[in-house]
Amino acid sequence: MLHRHFLLFKPYGYLSQFTSEFPREARKKRFLGELHNFPEGTMAIGRLDEHSEGLLLLTTDGRVSEQVRSRHVEKEYYAQVDGLITDEAIAELQQGVEIGLPDGRYHTLPSRVRRLEEAPDLPPRGRHIRSERHGPTSWVSIIVTEGKFRQVRKMTAAAGFPTLRLVRVRIGNVWASGLAPGEVQEVAGFDC
Repeated sequence: MLHRHFLLFKPYGYLSQFTSEFPREARKKRFLGELHNFPEGTMAIGRLDEHSEGLLLLTTDGRVSEQVRSRHVEKEYYAQVDGLITDEAIAELQQGVEIGLPDGRYHTLPSRVRRLEEAPDLPPRGRHIRSERHGPTSWVSIIVTEGKFRQVRKMTAAAGFPTLRLVRVRIGNVWASGLAPGEVQEVAGFDC
């Protein structure tokens, strides 16, 4: 069987799945299948929550999915946080922070975190984030090798700087650059 692979810039407001077993959710939510006619058996590699955006890899090959989700592959996110993030908060994030997960408390692995001096060049988000009159915001790059439930959002909140916008820009050596929200690009494979 010839497997197929896709890059997608997941827009804000979509779930990283193709359907829901819950009838109410199936009626009210937006799914990846609305963006492209993916072949049967296509799966998202990892997930982005409904309010997150950015690079999502999709494949029909379960083995590729396992390889990409491993701790050997970096995932880079740009997070717009509430307030001007401090050096202390960045150091705390780099060392790992304690976050809550459905099955209890978890201490994240160390990560690479840096302040972005300027807002990154990202496509506009479909929904307004908030007015500047509510205070300043700042941007950080966060590189992790794990992918716990809403991990990056929980990390920044634990450091005292809640995430307002979250965009995954890179998985391994694959970048989202050049893709518009909702755009799908079929590729020969992933160089992760």
